[in-house]
Amino acid sequence: MFATPFTSIHTILSLVAIVAGIGVMAMLLNDRKPNVGTLVFLVAAIATSVTGILFPFTKFLPSHGVGVICLVLFVPALLAQYVYNFAGAWRWIYAVCMAVNVYFLLFVLITQLFLKVPALHALAPNAPDNPEPPFAVAQVILLALFVWLIWKSAKSFRGGAAA
Repeated sequence: MFATPFTSIHTILSLVAIVAGIGVMAMLLNDRKPNVGTLVFLVAAIATSVTGILFPFTKFLPSHGVGVICLVLFVPALLAQYVYNFAGAWRWIYAVCMAVNVYFLLFVLITQLFLKVPALHALAPNAPDNPEPPFAVAQVILLALFVWLIWKSAKSFRGGAAA
């Protein structure tokens, strides 16, 4: 099923991060205190970005850029939670950084589905390099949904009981 054990590890970490990320979005939207699920998300998503960057490559690809952006976004999220305890602006900084990281995981998932699932690949055989409408529509819907979710998260999240 997977080309290498490294690919297996990366894929499993990504799937764990995606499932935990859905819980993170619920936590943000419902102003709940971060819990073990949030920690699982942080560990799995950071490991996903690191392992994604470690795949052999001859040139810097968009996927590497996404990994770097995600890792950079985790810095203020970790500071907001573990150093500043969601004080003041750190609440919305945390919410935005965490939600954008969940978005990027789902963005990559959709891309991988169009690359690997034969039925989807047939709909957009040149995606993501030359995205046909089915791929573009799926990504635009995801983006529109997350623009709303990020805005709502930034407004709703107050740090739960941690604030």
